[in-house]
Amino acid sequence: MKELSNPFLLHGYVDPVYFCDRKQETKDVISALKNGRNITLMSPRRMGKTGLIFNVFHQLQEEQDVACFYIDIFSTKSLESFVKTFASAVVGKLDTPLQRAEGFVQRFFQGLRLTFSTDIFTGNPQVELDFQPEQTETTLEQIFAYLVQSKRECYIAFDEFQQILEYPEKNVEALLRSYIQFCPNLHFIFSGSKQHLMSDIFSSAKRPFFQSTEKMNLYSIDESTYYDFASYWMTKKNIELPKDTFHILYQQFDGHTWYLQYVLNLLYSDSSSVITPQELNNVIYCILQREKEAFQAMYDKLTDNQTAVLRAIAKEGIVKAINAGDFIKKYKLKGSSSVNKALEYLLNKEIVYHTTQGYIVYNRFLGIWLNTLV
Repeated sequence: MKELSNPFLLHGYVDPVYFCDRKQETKDVISALKNGRNITLMSPRRMGKTGLIFNVFHQLQEEQDVACFYIDIFSTKSLESFVKTFASAVVGKLDTPLQRAEGFVQRFFQGLRLTFSTDIFTGNPQVELDFQPEQTETTLEQIFAYLVQSKRECYIAFDEFQQILEYPEKNVEALLRSYIQFCPNLHFIFSGSKQHLMSDIFSSAKRPFFQSTEKMNLYSIDESTYYDFASYWMTKKNIELPKDTFHILYQQFDGHTWYLQYVLNLLYSDSSSVITPQELNNVIYCILQREKEAFQAMYDKLTDNQTAVLRAIAKEGIVKAINAGDFIKKYKLKGSSSVNKALEYLLNKEIVYHTTQGYIVYNRFLGIWLNTLV
């Protein structure tokens, strides 16, 4: 494998050598899936869920002949679009050479119009199913039947799975559960970034997916482990990354993977000898300069009440008791009802995120920018 020009990846997955740690998480996910326990994977966006999924897939495919499918359903708006996305990812990918020669897929999905193409990025064959809205549920059943008849061990990751709660159809959870529980050769990862919604799906006794998976929350990678990873790659380019400088970076972003990777990526491309705290600050300043117009445009659309609550959260870093009298008094907010109204909007727009520790500004760079305002 050719070495990358910059080892600090911001998107996608290339090889385990460019993937920082998550050894225990990878081991735990593989063990669960191999032993018949589907996984619910939860964390804020950009913490590394997708990278972990692809690292799991890489190891599974290294060990045995399995089929792995990653399906991001974030952009789907209905069960129909879910089924089309699902079909595009899996249909035609499990056929033997003989089945392809005999037109197995066409016969299996008889009555549906199939469109064949080539993926422009991978060069792999692609099949799209065209069906009428009233055929949606039967087509979904056929896709699961197609996967089961292959008799291959299939590992399927649905990313941003909480999106199914936005569909206009009311029986989606029950429908999916009815198929998934009877597919012995299929193993699932349900990944999501909206923890409260994912918890509703998988932890509520009233829901079809109740207690059907093993739950895993993804947290920040240990600081010393991340330092070893970053220092290894910096040293290969004759760049020194002092521990105290990395500590400042790690603390600035609470170890949040993507933000560390972004700053390290820039430092790797621009540094020549020793990375100092001043150089670190300069890089973060440059990022803020690039983003400030977008931040300002978003900020200008907020009400005075919303900006007051947002800036108070940014100042605190994390707010556990947002209706506490001390917090409201400290930042001269109007009152708990006004705070709750502003908070609801900020949460819905994903400007603020509710972690298990409290409320934070979702975009860490936005949080830093807010604290520069007078």
